[in-house]
Amino acid sequence: MKNIDLSVVKNTIRVRPNDSYKGTYGKVGLIGGNTNFGGAIIMATEAALNSGAGLITTLTDPVNLTSLHDHAPEAMFANYNDDSELEKLIPTFNVIVIGPGLGTNKNSLKIISKVFKLVNNKQILVIDSSAITMINQYDLTLPDNQIIFTPHQMEWQRLSGIKISDQNEDNNMKVVNKLDSIVVLKSHHTEIYNKEKVFKNPGGTPAQATGGMGDTLAGMIGGFVAQFSNEYNAVLSAVFLHSAIADELAKNQYVVLPTHIIQRIPEFMKKYEKKG
Repeated sequence: MKNIDLSVVKNTIRVRPNDSYKGTYGKVGLIGGNTNFGGAIIMATEAALNSGAGLITTLTDPVNLTSLHDHAPEAMFANYNDDSELEKLIPTFNVIVIGPGLGTNKNSLKIISKVFKLVNNKQILVIDSSAITMINQYDLTLPDNQIIFTPHQMEWQRLSGIKISDQNEDNNMKVVNKLDSIVVLKSHHTEIYNKEKVFKNPGGTPAQATGGMGDTLAGMIGGFVAQFSNEYNAVLSAVFLHSAIADELAKNQYVVLPTHIIQRIPEFMKKYEKKG
């Protein structure tokens, strides 16, 4: 298993051409944030924005509208309880991130089932958090998309059937190949699997041990894969920078919050963009 290194990041993040416009950098839809977990989808939204995605729409419960616009005025809003809104918007996105703060109740199930029916196979689907749990809990059929799963170890146990104690490279890869997906298995040193390839993230700090880290990473991954053509390298780069920012902040901070990382994403992307 190889470590991700800066060469991957530097060969992924490109200098923006002068004739860029917002459509150049992808349309991302983020779906989640029920009445109890609005912060999760707001952090995912902010992370996608700061990662440079061109156009972002957040589909969430209306209770989150004011907070969303306070924290991320660049993002558009849609009510995820409105079927007509889902039917109109879902087909328009290049990348869809579903799961942060979505919950696992009957309404959550209705939303994820609707989204899975509406997506098309040209779209990239990032499945995170409670959306992963519901796939297992309700035996949902996955759509025929490029899918990126972002589970922590317990969510991976639910999805894969592999107990945490048995989660190793060989066992994980067997399931990854069956899923035919990219899997970001979050842990102290996150592992990123894709079709016989696996990389380990060398970074990470205990200062990150706080809620919202996974939501932020899911948003970053959505923003990166919307912009950069090599999807696997985009995922590797997002994972690497998420931890690299935290490691830098942890030199002077006992705790690193997801919102601290979010604010530094553009700076670190500029630092590592490919020159020439």
